[in-house]
Amino acid sequence: MTAIAPSPARVRVAALLPRLTLVLAALLAALFTAAGPASAHAALTASDPQDGAVVATAPAQVTLSFSEQVAMGDDSIRVMDPQGKRVDTGELRDMCSGTTIRYGTALHSGLPDGTYTVAWQAVSADSHPVSGAFTFSIGSPSATSVALPTERVGGGPVGIAYDIARYAAYAGFTVLVGGAAFILLCWRRGASQRPLQKLIVRAWVTLTAATLAMLVLRTPYTGSGKFADALDLAGLKAVLETKTGASLVSRLLLLGAAALFIAVLFGAYARKAAEAAEAEETAKRKAKGKAKGRGGDKEAGAGKEANDLLFGLGIGGTVVAGGIAATWALSEHASTGIQPGIAMPADILHLLAVAAWLGGLTALLVALHKVPGIEREAVQRFSRVAFASVLVLAVTGVYQSWRQLGSWSALTGTSYGQLLLVKVGLVAVLVGVAYVSRSWTARLTDAPAGKPAKIARQRDVSRETSPAAVTVPEDPKRAAQLARQRAARENAREKQVRDADPARAGLRRSVLAEAGIAVALLAVTTVLTSTEPGRTAERASVRDSAATAVPNRAIKITLPFDTGGQNGKGSVRVEVDPGRVGANSLHVWIDDPQGQPLDVPEIKVSFTLPAKDIGPLPLLPERAAPGHWSASGVQLPLAGEWRIDVTVRTSDIDQTTVQKNVKIG
Repeated sequence: MTAIAPSPARVRVAALLPRLTLVLAALLAALFTAAGPASAHAALTASDPQDGAVVATAPAQVTLSFSEQVAMGDDSIRVMDPQGKRVDTGELRDMCSGTTIRYGTALHSGLPDGTYTVAWQAVSADSHPVSGAFTFSIGSPSATSVALPTERVGGGPVGIAYDIARYAAYAGFTVLVGGAAFILLCWRRGASQRPLQKLIVRAWVTLTAATLAMLVLRTPYTGSGKFADALDLAGLKAVLETKTGASLVSRLLLLGAAALFIAVLFGAYARKAAEAAEAEETAKRKAKGKAKGRGGDKEAGAGKEANDLLFGLGIGGTVVAGGIAATWALSEHASTGIQPGIAMPADILHLLAVAAWLGGLTALLVALHKVPGIEREAVQRFSRVAFASVLVLAVTGVYQSWRQLGSWSALTGTSYGQLLLVKVGLVAVLVGVAYVSRSWTARLTDAPAGKPAKIARQRDVSRETSPAAVTVPEDPKRAAQLARQRAARENAREKQVRDADPARAGLRRSVLAEAGIAVALLAVTTVLTSTEPGRTAERASVRDSAATAVPNRAIKITLPFDTGGQNGKGSVRVEVDPGRVGANSLHVWIDDPQGQPLDVPEIKVSFTLPAKDIGPLPLLPERAAPGHWSASGVQLPLAGEWRIDVTVRTSDIDQTTVQKNVKIG
């Protein structure tokens, strides 16, 4: 057997692919090692001053500590005085060190006594906006009328533009990866087809443009919400130091490698695949005795070179596609919460399976509408690829659902669970339509072998019998008109050829229906990535309900007091029964330092709900016995954290007020 020397193009590609694979593998390793365990959504773990604290002197700054890395801007922390005027300098201080995530803002000097409100907003490590507010007092509490900021981080026109870029990025990735997989796994001749080339190149451009847009919009998205801040180089530098910024930059680098992959796919591989197909056709004619001469070595060489390129493109393309998918796994739900080491690879497989199925479906739809000569075997191969993708989606989807929901109740009781039900429903409908497509594919397989050839002959005959222009008019407008007419006739002939096969027409309709459902499914999936996971939402709901839960017994508190006068020290015991919304009974006991009942001239009680600006609701209990006062029918209209103020007067001039916050269910 004669040895065949490899072509120069093959040698260059073979030398380049191992290096490219090593570089991409190193990049993936860096991505995964940078992602550590974290909780789903950042939570405020501490603050200085603390929520509800009363400090003697004004602090120099306010600091916030979080459970995980967050993205914040200069306006992310706002401190307002009792009249609602900002008293912070508007400069964010990054005080993070090691595992401590802490940010702060400086306060103006000379702040008067009163109650101050701290409103904060940030974007957590999984790209979700989080916000909150709390109060502290200087000297003593005071009435406050503060309107919290209406601008929500991640909202407004910038938020809309950022969301559009996110949708476009998912769509571009799906079509790019799925279209390339369709060519390599199902229809190799598609590499030389112009419609598929346009589809994949446009998908690459869409994904690249969307990634760039997300990178430059990240600063206003997590900060001020103003488009002008997209040009802030300092803000861009800060974004690049975050996990999300690193993932977007990594995606751009991987898209550069994807451009090389596309160039080889539509260049060297398309030529080699065409040569191999021509050689295969020549071999068939020789087998039938319709061709003479030698050339077997040349045909075998063309086929081997095409297969070698196919193998290299398959390895390199898988690494690039997996790397791009990893940029999502790194910066969204998979990188936070429980089991991130398992969740991120599962998320990568999930994204690749979605791309292979839905992106391949898009490529098949384009091929059916734009390339009449697509082989029936290609449709069969895609059917098998789609089936394998559905299996991968089922396994990874079940795991992701368990990880993000945590309980059956979260499936219907949270927004994430409800969206997941919609997604499952769309997948079920899509699988049903795919089953119809498989039936059309079976009809294509069972069609007589001579039918496609007959259709092709009809097309050739129609071309031969169609009138041809004998002369070209000198008038450019007339020449252009004739050219358009010829193009219209050619399109009509191609449509006639496509419609001549009922099975093929039915397959096109069912695939079009699949594509429409796939668009809706992709939209729901994108919304899911920005929705708070059910496990986290349910935990927050449990915390909120626990904070306002109806107690099993009456609320009882004991507070020390000192009016400053003679016999002015003691303790006041308060009981609110049953401690829930509606009518309650109130009992107040005054004890001296020895624990004996202390009779005082006057007791006053008031209830205030600061969160709803309700109160104070004054109450003057009646003396029931020495050292004991009571009242019935005390109405508390809403659940929440109420403040109980008790004023004790021990003489005509000596009195004091003590207070305590309690949960009313």
